[in-house]
Amino acid sequence: MVVPAEEGLLTISGVRVLVATAVPAERDAVAQAFDSAEGNTTDPTFDVIAAGVGPAASAAAVASALTAAALSGTPYDLVVSAGIAGGFQPQAPVGSLVVADEITVADLGAETPDGFVPVTALGFGAVTHRPPESLVRDLTVATGALPGAVLTVSTVTGSAERAAELGARHPGALAEAMEGFGVAEAAAAHGVPVLEIRAVSNPVGPRDRAAWRIGDALTALTDAFGKLAPVLESWNPHEHRHEHPRDPAS
Repeated sequence: MVVPAEEGLLTISGVRVLVATAVPAERDAVAQAFDSAEGNTTDPTFDVIAAGVGPAASAAAVASALTAAALSGTPYDLVVSAGIAGGFQPQAPVGSLVVADEITVADLGAETPDGFVPVTALGFGAVTHRPPESLVRDLTVATGALPGAVLTVSTVTGSAERAAELGARHPGALAEAMEGFGVAEAAAAHGVPVLEIRAVSNPVGPRDRAAWRIGDALTALTDAFGKLAPVLESWNPHEHRHEHPRDPAS
């Protein structure tokens, strides 16, 4: 469900942004950033949806929202995948904010006697999307976020061995989540740029729910989106719409 502008989101003519989270708690944390902006009519406009958990659900929901917006004559200029995430240690400590400079699916491929082979090595598809460099740079400056790769997985890492394996295959990875690549695939199909913003609630590795800081991560997410609108006010989406398409070779 789209959280409409009249319920507290920033409403303006200009850049239109679709934000996709996995669950309602993340959606509400993002929407909270705009509560104080009620009645503001300056750029940009944000719609926030809880798209579901995992790459398939998020891709389907975002594709539906993008199609509906295009058919209504009010297409989106940017899609943002947002939420909490696991952080690779020590690069992305718990409580930090990560902005993806690449969105990579980590488990789409085949297991072989020599190890994991990404789907691109099998001659199919893509495994990486690259957000607009200028937008990533400006957002990291505005928020103090760490720029780096965010991995999309269908099964959350639960062991030190798996964390080490992913880290070795993707040495630039800062965080692990479950939706970014699905959101990016839907955005790419519509020719719309994509961002991924993640607040780190727990380390990637053995699961210790007692040590997770979900509340703090949701607060960090709210703070990040409070700083995103000013960054977008000086961003021209038409200059960057095809700046970084799918990267099939990654």
